[in-house]
Amino acid sequence: MTDEPLRVVLRDSIAETGPGDAGAVVVSGSHGGISAARSALALPLAAVVFNDAGIGKDGAGVAGLALLDGVGMPAFAVRHDSARIGDAADTLASGVVSMANTAAARCGVRPGQSARDAVRQVASGAILC
Repeated sequence: MTDEPLRVVLRDSIAETGPGDAGAVVVSGSHGGISAARSALALPLAAVVFNDAGIGKDGAGVAGLALLDGVGMPAFAVRHDSARIGDAADTLASGVVSMANTAAARCGVRPGQSARDAVRQVASGAILC
């Protein structure tokens, strides 16, 4: 284990991630649905942040959080009214956590927390997750 913080990468769409993002905490502007989670699974990301997109019918806007939890990847979503969908920089700057999967909760991520603080916490490994 290293004391180095994890790299944080901003991607307006999770579909923009590539091999160079492996091992990073990716802050995306994408919804947290199943298709977005599958994109996150395509790479070994350390953690990923989504927009809850208003949660949606049957929780579709955050359904991917559970899928990522199944592989132990910390993932959380910010409230759609706190950050612009499709804007990773705004997600990091203004986002407020609405939901976190169990893996993210083990890292200390909690609803109501600022995305910036949650990302810093996950990336620093201050709480081992």
